[in-house]
Amino acid sequence: MANLKLTLDDFESNDFELLAIHTNLKDFKLSFLINLKLNVLLAKNDNEITIKTNDGTGKFSRFSYDDLNQDITWELIKNQTNFISNKKNVGFFEEDNITMNLIPELKTADYLLKIDNVEPSFRSDEIIQNISTIQNISTVYKVETDNLKSINNLIF
Repeated sequence: MANLKLTLDDFESNDFELLAIHTNLKDFKLSFLINLKLNVLLAKNDNEITIKTNDGTGKFSRFSYDDLNQDITWELIKNQTNFISNKKNVGFFEEDNITMNLIPELKTADYLLKIDNVEPSFRSDEIIQNISTIQNISTVYKVETDNLKSINNLIF
């Protein structure tokens, strides 16, 4: 009888696409415009993404849509948040307002669009093209998730 050996790498598969969006639009306005362009129904998700650090707790707003017909989940997530530091001894010249990124490797990205349960034949190029036609969006691009160190921040 042959012995089978499984490693943790056998279970790691990125069955999602991640798009970075650069814009000055507010999150609710961007979700509304994406809904119009992509024919999805992104809605405010009350369960914000929470990340705790030694400095304090950052909360990232998100908009979600479950496409039951295609079994795809869409998540529009704000990549940056500000919060007040919980440190007791803040110096005179130090600021107690801290900026945190959900994915620190993508500091310049304002929003992330995570599309879960995609097939290998999924065409993100069409989505990028449609989103890039929205006024006030400067850049949209696909993120290669294989090299992201903070990929676990996208598990929620």
